[in-house]
Amino acid sequence: MTGWPDIDITDAEAVADRRDEVVAAVRDHAGQIAYALARLQGGDYGQRTVDTDDGAWTVKYEAGDLEYLRFDPKSGSEVYVVSTKQPPEPEPLATALADYDAFVAAFDEHVASLAGVLDGSPTEFPDPAPVDGVVAERDRIVGAIRDTCDAIAHALRRYEGGDYGTFATRVDGTRWELKWDEDGTSYLRVGGEGGIYLLSQYAPPAAPDLREYAPQFSGFVDAYNEYVDDLESDLATVSL
Repeated sequence: MTGWPDIDITDAEAVADRRDEVVAAVRDHAGQIAYALARLQGGDYGQRTVDTDDGAWTVKYEAGDLEYLRFDPKSGSEVYVVSTKQPPEPEPLATALADYDAFVAAFDEHVASLAGVLDGSPTEFPDPAPVDGVVAERDRIVGAIRDTCDAIAHALRRYEGGDYGTFATRVDGTRWELKWDEDGTSYLRVGGEGGIYLLSQYAPPAAPDLREYAPQFSGFVDAYNEYVDDLESDLATVSL
């Protein structure tokens, strides 16, 4: 960038006005680079650093628009040529702008290096295997587990007389916990905190987890039935 008219350095207002004019011009130009980067990198948010002989330029963009343009010279302090905060001091700005053409050239070189990089890349691919059968079988098993757990939840609600509660037991040394509320089963978790949720209010279990623990579910039901049997035997000793 050459050919700027001479400015009386003692005229601070004139210097500031000229600085703002230059920054606005750079913002418009670097904004095009930010938009191009957003398209190249495939996202609305990101940044890229481009090296020159005299330093490094970092372009950060947000929603496809320039957020800031920073110059890190090899000698001296970094300067935010464009930012969302205060404008740069005139002297660091002048130092950065002396390298701005090199930055643009380096960016253009980066873009040129990508030309043809996707030549020969396939655009036809094999059809993905359908998951309908796996999903249907998973939903069938999870539905059967939920029906049983809901029956347990409703029974526990009647017995304990509250709207919330848990029933926990161990099956072959592994903790199983059923949490219930007024609507039925809240979750069925295997393995304690950080364990596997066979039932939850969010997502179904992964097929490998379901395959591992579904066969053990009958042990959980057996433990619940034993719990009920113990309750009945306790009441059988009561005489009126």
